[in-house]
This record gives sequence, structure tokens and C-alpha cells, in this order.
Amino acid sequence: MAIRAFLLCIILFSSSYTSFALYEDQVGLMDWHQQYIGKVKKAVFQTQKAGRKRVVVSTEENAIAALDLRHGEIFWRQILGVNDVIDEIDIALGKYVVTLSAGGSVLRAWNLPDGQMVWESFLLGSKPSRSLLLTPTNFRADKDNVILAYGNGCLHAVSSIDGDILWKKELAENGIDIQHLVHPEESDTIYALGIGEASQFEAYLINARNGELLKHSSKGFPGGFSGDLSLPTSEKAVVLDSSESSLVSVSFVGGEIKFQEFQISDLQGYSGEAVLLPTKLAGMVAIKIDRSLLLFKLKDEGTLEVVDTVPHVEAVSDSLSFAEGQTAFGLIQQDGGKIQLSVKSSNDWKSHFLKESIEFDQQRGLVHKVFINNYVRTDRTYGFRALIVMEDHSLLLLQQGAVVWNREDALASIIDVTTSELPVQKDGVSVAKVEHNLFEWLKGHLLKLKATLMLATPDDVAAVQRIRLQSAEKSKMTRDHNGFRKLLIVLTRAGKLFALHTGDGRIVWSRLLNAFHKSGTCESPRGIKLHQWQVPHHHALDENPSVLVVGTCGHNSDAFGILSFVDAYKGEELNYLAPVHSITQVIPLPFTDSTEQRLHLIIDAEGYGHLYPRTPEAVDIFQKELGNIYWYSVDINNNLLKGHVVKKNCKEEIADDYCFESSDLWSVIFPSDSEKIIATSTRKLSEVVHTQAKVNADQDVLYKYISKNLLFLATVTPKAMGDIGSVTPEDSWLFVYLVDTITGRVLLRMSHHGCQGPVHAVFSENWVVYHYFNLRAHRYEMSVVEIYDQSRADNKDVLKLVLGKHNLSAPVSSYSRPEIMTKSQSYFFTHSVKAVAVTSTAKGITSKQLLIGTIGDQVLALDKRFLDPRRTLNPTQAEKEEGIMPLTDTLPIMPQAFVTHALKVEGLRSIIAIPAKLESTTLIFAHGVDLFFTRLAPSKTYDSLTDDFNYALLLLTIVALVISIFVTWIWSERKDLQEKWR
Repeated sequence: MAIRAFLLCIILFSSSYTSFALYEDQVGLMDWHQQYIGKVKKAVFQTQKAGRKRVVVSTEENAIAALDLRHGEIFWRQILGVNDVIDEIDIALGKYVVTLSAGGSVLRAWNLPDGQMVWESFLLGSKPSRSLLLTPTNFRADKDNVILAYGNGCLHAVSSIDGDILWKKELAENGIDIQHLVHPEESDTIYALGIGEASQFEAYLINARNGELLKHSSKGFPGGFSGDLSLPTSEKAVVLDSSESSLVSVSFVGGEIKFQEFQISDLQGYSGEAVLLPTKLAGMVAIKIDRSLLLFKLKDEGTLEVVDTVPHVEAVSDSLSFAEGQTAFGLIQQDGGKIQLSVKSSNDWKSHFLKESIEFDQQRGLVHKVFINNYVRTDRTYGFRALIVMEDHSLLLLQQGAVVWNREDALASIIDVTTSELPVQKDGVSVAKVEHNLFEWLKGHLLKLKATLMLATPDDVAAVQRIRLQSAEKSKMTRDHNGFRKLLIVLTRAGKLFALHTGDGRIVWSRLLNAFHKSGTCESPRGIKLHQWQVPHHHALDENPSVLVVGTCGHNSDAFGILSFVDAYKGEELNYLAPVHSITQVIPLPFTDSTEQRLHLIIDAEGYGHLYPRTPEAVDIFQKELGNIYWYSVDINNNLLKGHVVKKNCKEEIADDYCFESSDLWSVIFPSDSEKIIATSTRKLSEVVHTQAKVNADQDVLYKYISKNLLFLATVTPKAMGDIGSVTPEDSWLFVYLVDTITGRVLLRMSHHGCQGPVHAVFSENWVVYHYFNLRAHRYEMSVVEIYDQSRADNKDVLKLVLGKHNLSAPVSSYSRPEIMTKSQSYFFTHSVKAVAVTSTAKGITSKQLLIGTIGDQVLALDKRFLDPRRTLNPTQAEKEEGIMPLTDTLPIMPQAFVTHALKVEGLRSIIAIPAKLESTTLIFAHGVDLFFTRLAPSKTYDSLTDDFNYALLLLTIVALVISIFVTWIWSERKDLQEKWR
């Protein structure tokens, strides 16, 4: 009876853990998802009607979003394609958000409350041009409210109800640059204004109802024009002359063009280059010289009157019209950690609607843009709020002298990621903290026990979920023994560095790097790469790790470089070097100095190598390995692959002890008329391989050809360089190569006839998987190639292994000709791919999974066994035992295999796999416009219990078993005693 009770309890206990599916209440325990929009380009407020107040924005990440003005949360958001850049945005009829994108080719209307697309119109044209959007109020054509859109050289009138094109007029003749569309009030005509090739001012007068060209006027200005037109009124325009020292007022009423010129230096006493701001100010013109703003009032007769000079101005808003025809605009002045917001009247310059000074975080940099909006206070007076876009791409709302909310939207443009371990937990914890944690632990397990016994109320269930999601254990700022808690150090396009906690995704610190500020020597700084600089292993308690941020002062290969060294725990910029030599490659070397700083060799545009850190000790370490430093370069433009080696110190005239010359070892030139390089891939330097041997089902041993010097390279025929379907299968070839980067030897060349890029590839251990498009089958394909070392095929004698008479531990040289064997196989795949990665674990024991970023912005985990080239139609019993699956022509996609569950990582760009200390688990970080983080166990958590394991139920089960054994033992003793008395 005791045994029966024991088995019954075991069955009841184990039945609670039979499912490996992810339940709704488990989402958020091991993963987090954050949504962003990117740097705001344009904003339109919608606050007139009762209900939720919102602002609609378009961003540099091609996002359209409606934000809550109270909290900054996203009401709705739409992300357009990479090539579908949003040019203009506006609100029509008070209920539609209208966007013009793709160079003026696509006009869309979105429902304002929920963001659903109402209609879409394609606007065709003949010549590329700038994009313009005009939504006239109170104007109808054939009972339809009209939207005017200009793009590709054509002006279109589109119905705001259903998107039908009412009429079309081509305007881009002889290189005319149309810059403004003007609709005079209570008029049936519109003006299209622009500048021609010979500095001709062009004005088109068009009937807005039918598109008839009423008049075309053109007039040249002797001094020529520079920059864009400013439109202070619906009758006059202002532009700078070619010398940028004079303002030219242009009157175009009725098609008659008149010029009036004014010297800026005569008007204000300023000299130098001036910039005419494109800001739309009612009746006013703004010019910026350095950081000072000159404001001019445009009078009715076309003359300009100086209004004021405002110093330290960073941004100016467009004019805002509100009650009784009043107009106002906002100015932002910035000085150190303070910004001053001034809202002035366009009619009476001396009056201020608002003047506030706000302190803010200096790590946000300078103000880039400002948008203002009015609201009615409780006393029926008008108040103003300002939406500010900062240098670090963050978004702030200012109201009543305070920052109401802010959004860190720089995280929508991450360009590189690295990780850092958290500090070791120090000894000594307060008794109060222990008691509090013990109370919370007991409370949590009591609630879990009630939930298990189905006695919990809905409030108890919600409390359990809240405790699980807000677990203090996963958000600690110290290391855990499983290695789940880390810092994700991310570099954004704005040059700002963030440290994100892997437990909950919160921002631990952020830093706008000084080295990436614009200056006279560096006009356009940009970050390109992150590297681990110092990783202290033996002094973790008293030394902090640091990272190296690499950037350049432009997009040219010979642009000056930027180096910044940042503390990974505090975010402090320890040092920065700018400008330095040009940077084309950064090679982390497998050497560290006595302070555990990792040596890096930075290659400049002339092929010289520069050693960092610049210390005598680093030079001594480097000199010992001078002849063993190799690297390769891929020149896509010239279709060239080259190998290099470090030779000696630079010439004496350079006088730099940390500079080294290199020489070319080999080169592979691909004929430009037959092949074009489109993709490359290599193994991660930090990847760990558990074993070199692989035992087949027939007990044969295959030895993996493992080399960190292998390069996968893909080329296509020149005709196949276009989009998918732009070439016939007969003219399209895809070639893949495996190249040894030390010797330049081509180990493998394969061809795929009728196939086309883009190619996404991942290289791991001795295999490479790549994704491409098959034109013949009209489907995507994934191919796998595995490489094995035949020179070690004789190492199968166990006695030789024991006696050490094998060559498994013999040095391997890339110069010895390898004897390799390859196995390959191709499979159909139903999805287009944005990114491919592979899981990585601490010891390399756990099975591999491919992490595939699909076109739907989700991450799919695909077992590597599906991409085994040894799969056959009818595997033998031994092969089935080995784990080889029957061959199918298509790779399976199971809904449960999506790592992101039902979530989407909008604008997915990259997937990073980070090994944890626990061998079964890998950490996954995917980023695009959104961020997503989770933990993945490709072979299940075979070495640990899950986080939601119910210890209370286990304890209760053990107690119940002990009691049942004790009770049954007493019953057994009584029964034996009764039988003896018989």
C-alpha cells in the first residue's frame, strides 16, 4: 500500500509538468519587448476634439505613429519599408493622417483613431523631384475635399475620401525644382513655385478644380539664387542670393514676378555666411548666422524690416494659428544644462505668449527640432506645449515649465552591440533586507500553493503574475551563477551609448559621447563599431570593464577616425582620441597586457596598421607575434579579395612606434563581367567547439574541418544584381566559395544555376548555411555545406589514441594543403529572410539552432538537424537513432518555433546570440526599430530547473509521501500483529 501511495503521488506531481508550451502567463518572465519609433522628422498635433489628445509623427526609421500627449505612449504605429521613405505628413478632414512617401510616389490615408490604412494611391511621374503635400481647408472639387501632392515632377489632385486621382499636371520641365505649393484663401487657383537651372524664378498658376495651367511665369535674377525658398506669405517668397549675403524678396501675385534685394550686413551689421531657415513663419523670415537668429518682418510692399537678433538659438518652430487669427511660433535657446522656450507672437514681436526655462539632462545634446501646440487652460487663457527632438534622437514634451515625458528613441537605430558582465556581488547583506526577502518568498510560495490547489482568487492570480514579472532576482545589478544577468552595451546612430539590463531591459546608464559631437574638425561624426577593450577577470571587485567605440568623421574611406573608451559599469568616457588616422578595419587580437586591456590593430586607408593601446608593453607583446598577424579585405566595388600580413615598423619619416607596415600576400580577382560579390560570412572568434569528431551511424568517425580563417563568399552574375525577378533563370547564376584567408586558397566552389540574391549566410563550426532565391522554382532556398578533414581519417585506433601516436594534437598550418571532404544539401524555405544567426553556448555541447529573422519581423528558431546534408528519403534504423530525419524538400516551420511568440520586432536588422554560463541556455537579442530579448534552450533545460518550478508543491509532495509511508507502516504493523494473535 505504501508503494501504491508513493506512485500515485509521483504521477499527480509529474502531471503538472508535461507540457513544454509557452502559456500566456509565462510571457515576460524570461523575455522583454520594447517599442520605439526613431528620430522624429515631422509632427502634427491633433488636440481640437474632445477625448485623447495625440500627436502624429513621422520618423527617420520610416515610422508613422500616434503618441499620447499625456504619457508619450504609442497609440498606434505603422512601419513602412526601407525604400518607402516618408517625405510629408499631414491631417485631412480631422480624421485621416495623410502621408506622402517613396519620393512622392505613394500617397496614403490612415485612420486617425486606430492607424488602419483607409486608401492608397500610386502617383506616377517622369522625373525625380522633391515631394510636396498640401491639404487645403474648405476647398472642394466635384464635391470631394482635395489633397494636392507633388512628386516625380507631377502635381496630382487626389480625393481625400477614396484616394482617386482627380487630375494630373506635369511641371518638372527643363530641370525646374518646384519647392512650394500655395493655395491663396478663398481662391480656386494654386501656385507652384520653384527655381530653374539658370537661377530662374518659376511660378505656375493652376486651376485647382481641373488642373488647367492658367499661366507660367519665369524671371531670372542677376545675382543668382542659393538654397531653398522661404514662404512667409501666400503672395511673397524670400530667397538668398548666390553669395549668401543678400536677401531677395519675390512677389508673384497674378503671375507677375518682381524682385527686391536687401543686404544682410546693411540691415543688421552682420557679415559672413547666412543660412535661410526653411521654417514656415507667418509674415516673417528667419536667418541663422552661427548660433544667432536674425528675424525679419516682411511688409506688404515687399520690404524687409529687422525685428530682432536672438543669440544661442538652436531651433525654431513653424507658425501656429489659433483663436481669432492669432499666430505664434516657438524659439529654443540653449545654454549648458538649461533650455529656454519662448513662444512669441508673429503679429506683435514684443509680446510673449510664453517664456520658460527648463533644466534637462546634458547627455541629450543640443536641440534639433521643436514643434509647438496650444491648449486652453482652466482660466480660459491659452497655454502652449512644445515637442522637442534632441541631438541624441530622444523626444521630450515640455509643458508648464517641466518635462512631462521623454522617449529614448535613439534605441530604434542601434548599429552595434556587445556585452559586459555585471559586478560580483559583495559580501554583507542587511538583516532587514534578508527578512524582507524571506517574507516575500513565503508570501509568493503561499500564493503559488493556493493557485496550485485552485483556491486562489483572481486577485491572488494577478499578484502571483506580478511577483513573477517583477522578480527582484532577475533585475539585480550583480552577476548570477547562471550568467543570465548581463549588460547589453549598444551603440546608436546618434553616437549615444546605452547599457541595458538583460533582466528587464531597463536603461542602466546612457552617454552621448563627447567624441561624436560635431566640431570644426569633425562635421559629420558617426559610430561604426563596438569592441570589448578591457575585461578584468582577476580583479573584478576593484576594476571595471571598458569598451572601445570606433567611429569616423564621414563616410569616405580616408575620413579621420574617432576612438572613445567608456567604463562599462558607470558609462563614464574614460578617454577619447579624435581625430586620428583613417579607419577601414579594426582587428581585435588574441593578446592582452598586464592590465588586461585587449590589443587591437586598426588598419587605415593606406594599409598601415596602428596598435592600441599605445604602450611599450603592448608593442613588446605585438613584436613577438609580428609574423603571425594576418587579415583579409573585401573590396566589393572592385570585385577583389586580398590577404595581408604585418611586416615591420613604419618608415622613419612617419616617426610612430605604434605604426606597422603591411604587405599583400595574395589576391583573388573576380571578373567583373561574370561575377559580382554580394555577401561574405566568417565564424565568430569567440565561438567554442566542443569536439572535432563526429561519429556516424555506421560507427565511422568524421573529423570536422575547423578553422577560424575560413571565409564564405557569394557572387552572382551582373544581370542578377537587381531585384528578384528582374532577370531570367537562364541568365542568373549564384556562386559560393570557401576561401582560406591565410593563403588565399579556394577550398570549395559551388554554383546554383537560376538562383539570385540577396544572400544571407551564417558560419559556425565546420558548416555554413546560406539563404537565396531560386528563380526556376519561384521559391526561397536554404543550402548547407559541411566540411570535414580527411587528413585525420586514419585516427580511429583507440590504442594509438591512448599511446599518443595520433596526429589529433599536432599543429595545424594553413600552408599545408588540406584534404577536405564536403557534404551539401538544399531545401526550400517559405520565408524571405532579413537576418540569420546561430545559437551559441558556453562549452559548445548543446545542439545548434538557426535564428532566422523573417520578413514578418519575427525570429524563428530552426533546429540544425533539419539542415543536415546526410538526410535521406529512407534513413536506416541506425541513422534514425543518430537523429537523422527523413529527407523532405521543404524546411518545416512550426508556430511554436517562433522565439518572438506573437510579437514583432519591427524593422528587424540583426540577431545576436550570447552564451550564458549555463550550458543549456543562450541569450537572444534582436533589434530593429523594436528591441526583443529572451532566453533559449535548444536542447531543453537539461541542467537546471525552470524559473517557475513550484518548490512549495514539491515540498508538500515530499511531506505527503513521508506521512503516507508512516501511516501505511503503522497499518502494516497492526495487520501483522493481528495475524500473529490469530
